[in-house]
Amino acid sequence: MKLGAYTACLHDRPIDDTLKILGELGLTSAEINTGGFVGAPHIPIADILASAGAAQDYLGRFAQAGITLTGLNVNGNPLNPDPAVGPKHAADLHRTIEVAAALGVSRVVTMSGLPGGQPGATVANWVVNPWDSQYLDILDHQWNEVAVPFWKDIQARAATADVKVAIEMHPHNLVFNPPTLQRLVEQTNATHVGAELDPSHLFWQGIDPVAAVRHLGGLVFHAAAKDTRINADNVKLYGVLDDRFTRTRADAHPLNLGGRNTLNRWPRNPSWQFVAVGRGHGVDEFWVPFLQALHDVDADMAVNIEHEDTELDQIEGLRLAAENLIAAGQKAGI
Repeated sequence: MKLGAYTACLHDRPIDDTLKILGELGLTSAEINTGGFVGAPHIPIADILASAGAAQDYLGRFAQAGITLTGLNVNGNPLNPDPAVGPKHAADLHRTIEVAAALGVSRVVTMSGLPGGQPGATVANWVVNPWDSQYLDILDHQWNEVAVPFWKDIQARAATADVKVAIEMHPHNLVFNPPTLQRLVEQTNATHVGAELDPSHLFWQGIDPVAAVRHLGGLVFHAAAKDTRINADNVKLYGVLDDRFTRTRADAHPLNLGGRNTLNRWPRNPSWQFVAVGRGHGVDEFWVPFLQALHDVDADMAVNIEHEDTELDQIEGLRLAAENLIAAGQKAGI
């Protein structure tokens, strides 16, 4: 297995500096952004698609740093009904599959997307608990009319390119847990669409990530290393479905998520929060069995740190996550 990092947290640095940092931390794998929410600051996409030589030159930078390029990340909402968002993110996914084929990278990481609730809608609509029949009507439209046709096309593109598309099971998407991942695979007859196993979003839903790996088996193509701390006292009051988010001031440079959409500010006392590997669940308690379960599925799987711990800076967070992930790998015997 290759243990590495998703480089979004280092997008303010050149790619060569980023790879040097990963190598110094003892990591051997990198996952690079190619569009969607974040953009593509670390990869010359047009050059790679235009020239085999450019592709080889780019891969050579990784080889020189002792790092393997194990994934291209294009997280976004390709099903967003907003015409300023969905079509662009869908095009980014299409292009990323082409880039992966040009580079010989076998994994593309993305999200399933979330459509509107009915034909003509302009805002995405996430149905969480469809106890009322109208919510099942929404889900029928989202799945049958939007998601399944779109993902059948992605399956065809991925199969032609010999690339596997790994979906992050992320809330505010149609695919957010193992059953919805399986539903998408089954309804599209997919052979090249499966899961990116990011435990952080499963933790706060009450899902056991190790049990999820065992359940999905060969549908797990790729993995992320991001932890979640459950703040028990706050959960008692607010639950895990907490809407106390506030808008970020325009002059605070919020992250643009496509069109007019920006990233909101978390509550000051959240029920749960993303933290570095080992700061939510212990190395022996969780990370060792998690890596062992992934290894049982695919001994060559890449596991890349995603640093979103707001209590730690870029390097400090990556260093702590790397130390704990590498320690877990050693204890797991991988």
